[in-house]
Amino acid sequence: MPRDDFQQSLADLRAEVLSMGDLVADRLDRALTALQTVDEAAARAVIEGDDAVDRRYLELESTCIQLIAQQQPVAGDLRVVVASFKILTDLERVADLAVNLAQYTLEADRQRFEQVDLSTIGDLAGEMFDDAMTAYRTDDAALCREVAARDDELDSLCQRSSERVVRELIEGEAGGDDAWTVERLLDDVSRLLLIVRDLERVGDHAVNVAARTLYMIESDPELV
Repeated sequence: MPRDDFQQSLADLRAEVLSMGDLVADRLDRALTALQTVDEAAARAVIEGDDAVDRRYLELESTCIQLIAQQQPVAGDLRVVVASFKILTDLERVADLAVNLAQYTLEADRQRFEQVDLSTIGDLAGEMFDDAMTAYRTDDAALCREVAARDDELDSLCQRSSERVVRELIEGEAGGDDAWTVERLLDDVSRLLLIVRDLERVGDHAVNVAARTLYMIESDPELV
């Protein structure tokens, strides 16, 4: 493949990765909205749409493999393909987390959501993801580092929320002593902790995208 054609293939790959990023960001936003409003119809739409994300992922994974195997890119070109390949994995996993959040919407007790500041945590995780994809689109090394810097804030929010949920459990928020009530409470608490964990993981994947983008730009994945 001539050099110009290969550069176009790289540009096309990045455009497709960004398109998948938009798709995943939309799924995540819909899942967060469904979770905060307990919109079961929206939650089911997120779950049903996961196959489209999986198909896109497999198609682009194949494209990356073909570019590496057939074109044997070197130096900067290879970093673009490798970084894009790994970012696709993070995108697919964020989409899976969106499905988890949608599933929790169908299962959780709405009153228990008040124990966790889902809006603040979800907004921060979503912003980190969006900024990481912007950094990939614009080759913005500074923005990559900003995304990583915000991870401590997200981790702190998630830790405080988890501690609050557990503390309220210990302090007797069960509202009854019968076995069924206690079992139901434990299920709700476990689900809340899973929600917090998955939102934290969205942030982790955003940091991964930022690190892989920095590697693509500077040949150095260190964010600090």
